[in-house]
Amino acid sequence: MGKSKLLFITHEMSPFLDLTKISEITRQLPQAMQDKGFEIRILMPRFGNINERRNRLHEVIRLSGMNIIINDNDNPLIIKVASIPSARMQVYFLDNEEYFQRKHVFTDKDGKFYADNDERMIFFCKGAIETVKKLGWSPDIVHCHGWMSALVPVYLKTTYKDDPTFKHSKVIYSVYENDFKEQLNPEFAHKAIMADMGEEHTEAFKPGTNAALDYGAIKYSDGVVLGSAEIDAETLNNVKNSHKSVLEYNYTSDFENYYNFYDEITNDELVDVA
Repeated sequence: MGKSKLLFITHEMSPFLDLTKISEITRQLPQAMQDKGFEIRILMPRFGNINERRNRLHEVIRLSGMNIIINDNDNPLIIKVASIPSARMQVYFLDNEEYFQRKHVFTDKDGKFYADNDERMIFFCKGAIETVKKLGWSPDIVHCHGWMSALVPVYLKTTYKDDPTFKHSKVIYSVYENDFKEQLNPEFAHKAIMADMGEEHTEAFKPGTNAALDYGAIKYSDGVVLGSAEIDAETLNNVKNSHKSVLEYNYTSDFENYYNFYDEITNDELVDVA
């Protein structure tokens, strides 16, 4: 496949943040693909419990300074970067004082789901796309992992579908076990709408459940990966009914199955669902 460009968008990655199995996949898979000749970029939020000093994060001035608009409010986006020396990979961290500078990730110290998790997700998805644009780096494949990246597929298939950076990008979404049982803010689907989008584009996300976020992402992706052995029946049914290319769950240390799936998706005709 030559030097194809592969973008990973995830809310967790080892060794920076280990919450679920996703952190292992997003640490091992990019390295395996880099070893197979891919050019890799990785984006994740800079949650407050990620130690900057220990992980040697530093701000990338040329990328910082953008504002991400949510509900007519400007939210500053700060970009930081860290390297994994053993893998020769760089990870870009999206930071915002209001959304991410907390001691806990998705729930407070009492285990209560943050009321603004919807806006944190919107900020991350919009910010990830804008960061890649500012990098001037056009990915052949955008691989999103987990619910916090679920809006990226719909944005790339609507607002950004003719953008030179993403015009030829294929989108893959990995579904995992349900990460939360709560619901996002009832206004979430409306807040998530961007330019060249209507209410119909976020209708699938409207219930605000983990399964609904997966459903919306599946709908707008070119391919779907079953990232866990335990995935709820509703999501599995949505995957089946989507008629998208699917990589079944089968953990392998060499990730040859992912490599072949990327090849398959890259050579498929573009899916137009907008």
